[in-house]
Amino acid sequence: MPIPMRLKELIRLIRSCKTAAEERAAVNKECALIRTTFKEEDNEFRCRNVAKLLYIHMLGYPAHFGQLECLKLIASNRFMDKRIGYLGAMLLLDERQDVHILITNSLKNDMNNSTQFIVGLALCTLGSICSPEMSRDLANEVEKLLKSANAYIKKKAALCATRMVHKVPELSEIFIPVTRSLLNEKNHGVLLTAVALITEICIVKPDTMPHFRRWTPQLIRLLKNLIMAGYAPDHDVSGISDPFLQIRILNLLRILGKEDQECSEAMNDILAQVATNTESSHNAGNAVLYQTVQCIMDIKAESGLRVLAVNIMGRFLLNSDKNIRYVALKTLQKTINIDSTAVQRHRNTIIDCLKDHDISIRKRAMELSFALINGSNVKSMIKELLDFLNRADHEFKAFVTLGIFQAAVKYAPDKKWQLDTILQMLKGGGSYVNDEVVASSIHAISEARDLYAYITQQLYSTLFADISKQPLAQVAIWSIGEYGDLFVAGAIEEGSHKINEDEVLDLLQSVLNDSITSFITRAFTINALMKLSTRFPKSASRIKEIVARYANSVDLEVQQRSVEYLALFKNYDSLRPGLLERMPCINRGDKAEATVTADATSSDAIPIATVSTGGGQASDLLDLLGDSLPPTQPLQPQNNNTATSDILSGNNPSVGGNALLDLLTSSEDSLMQPISTNPAPPKIAPLNVYDKHGLRIDFNFEKASNDANNVVQMILNATNSTSFPFTDFVFQAAVPRSFQLQILAPSGAVIPANNSGSITQVLKVSNPNKQNIRMRIKISFNVNGNTIQDQGEINNFPAECN
Repeated sequence: MPIPMRLKELIRLIRSCKTAAEERAAVNKECALIRTTFKEEDNEFRCRNVAKLLYIHMLGYPAHFGQLECLKLIASNRFMDKRIGYLGAMLLLDERQDVHILITNSLKNDMNNSTQFIVGLALCTLGSICSPEMSRDLANEVEKLLKSANAYIKKKAALCATRMVHKVPELSEIFIPVTRSLLNEKNHGVLLTAVALITEICIVKPDTMPHFRRWTPQLIRLLKNLIMAGYAPDHDVSGISDPFLQIRILNLLRILGKEDQECSEAMNDILAQVATNTESSHNAGNAVLYQTVQCIMDIKAESGLRVLAVNIMGRFLLNSDKNIRYVALKTLQKTINIDSTAVQRHRNTIIDCLKDHDISIRKRAMELSFALINGSNVKSMIKELLDFLNRADHEFKAFVTLGIFQAAVKYAPDKKWQLDTILQMLKGGGSYVNDEVVASSIHAISEARDLYAYITQQLYSTLFADISKQPLAQVAIWSIGEYGDLFVAGAIEEGSHKINEDEVLDLLQSVLNDSITSFITRAFTINALMKLSTRFPKSASRIKEIVARYANSVDLEVQQRSVEYLALFKNYDSLRPGLLERMPCINRGDKAEATVTADATSSDAIPIATVSTGGGQASDLLDLLGDSLPPTQPLQPQNNNTATSDILSGNNPSVGGNALLDLLTSSEDSLMQPISTNPAPPKIAPLNVYDKHGLRIDFNFEKASNDANNVVQMILNATNSTSFPFTDFVFQAAVPRSFQLQILAPSGAVIPANNSGSITQVLKVSNPNKQNIRMRIKISFNVNGNTIQDQGEINNFPAECN
């Protein structure tokens, strides 16, 4: 048998390969030789072959056939063999493979070895590959080693115990009695691992924290000794005495001081000393300061200490290292809800970060800037954010436009400023403004009764200059259709020329004829022209001609509207002025608070959300319930079918005006009508059905006491506790076939960030057999560019619902 090549020779051979195919050939050849050697039980070169196999494994090639050879090396008496064997076990074995159980006896024997390095190898391997079963078998052995007089073994045992506690939390009871003595050690390695072990125990077993809180003075004393200690070459890093241990202790103090006033008061002085005495010229000092700020913000610290922590983050924002600036912005974003006034002092520095070259810093600065907006600084902040919008990356524009709109609505000092801001937002956002913002912008305009003429003229001028921005065009066209007669009557502002009816119609016709105009914008334009047919009586014939051109449009929506409106011209012309009168303002207190309809004459000009109440996805939900799909009642407009067929056919002229008025103006009202009119519904406690990823969904219940079908109405309320808005929110549900489920349209598709708003949706469940209600739900939404989907089953409805 030839002598196998050494590891160095194999590395040199593989590195000399010119192509991937050549490398694979060399690796396959060597693996074949290694397999042959293993079959011949060649003990002399087993260590060398396993070492080469580990290198091949690190390159990404399969090496599982060497697992048993690692066990043979571990059983050897030679230290070199044990070292390679344990290294192979850590790389090739894990708790998912049954082979690792065979190593348990070898680990137990080696942990009792008289050589500290062999004990260390066993502890390292156990910490890397331990399973819950192995942890339970060897926990007592590790606990004995924690009492060893050898510091090297103690620190290895403490790290291994940390891993065991993470795997099997109940094992913490074995290690808690030993941890107190570990904190009295002088060796920094032992102290570091002891603090790590205590931290892990506190995380996996929160009920042990009262026990460890009694040790807070000892931890504070350790931290103070590190700060006041002089230069120690063994532990000094850039002038900071053992920053690793300082950070570990600060993290443990943060966990212990959270929600505990007594512990927090004991920490205030030492945290102030760390914050003021730590040098921030090097990364080691910055790391300690960052952990100090985290600790201050999480515990119940004094207000002055919080201001000091925010000022440290303010200094970080001026640092030339972009990583430190990023950390500062992220920390201040978490701090804004705790101490907004302190963060406001650094507003100018945060605004400057919007101009940073690094996209991640710009993103964090943008999110923090929106969180800083309040009633006193809204004008200056919105001005800066509008400037940022004009130069922002494309992926930011949708988020920025939504944030600017929300801030303008919430903090506007007056209505004129609000509308001007919305107009600038629409201009800067271009095609990246989403449908929710378009709908809400229309809503905001409809509320400004005294400014209809002003904002319509501004939108007309903006649209005249550029018709390529579709969201802006939709808002402008809606306003022109509703209030075009007001600004045509005369010049609104000094220096502006008088607009006549023909110029308005020419602009709308140019929008229709433009090749870049989307179908939904064309639908808006057709609606606006119909509105103007009553505001511009002299131009009615021209408007009719324009609408007639689109009766054969390739887009079904545009074609349908054109045909319906031509039928209105032909058969119900006398009713047209009443049907197309000005749209009333939608009050924010209504049930349609989060929805805005672009035109009462359009059935779905602004899609609010997509709700699935049947079909394949609902069937999938029911499959998980083990039942088939019941008949589901979709939301339908009330009493409109006959009137619709009459308009389209032109027959039955005896239909009254009220039916037509319902068709064209009551779609919104039908959504706002109460679902149940049963008197005196019983009080039922609300139910939290979902609380993950920052999304919280609660059900409120209403139920009539004398309903024969035993219908319970569930009002879904969804809120968002994260700093990012949730978009495209869709809630789906299914029930067994012994029930009937009706899902109504939601109030919107965007859940604002920081619990600043919510989405509501109504579900009606008919339970004639009075059984326990079971429901399978499926949720999906987008956050920060990522799609999150989840599903679950609700079977804990209140008994009053049955």
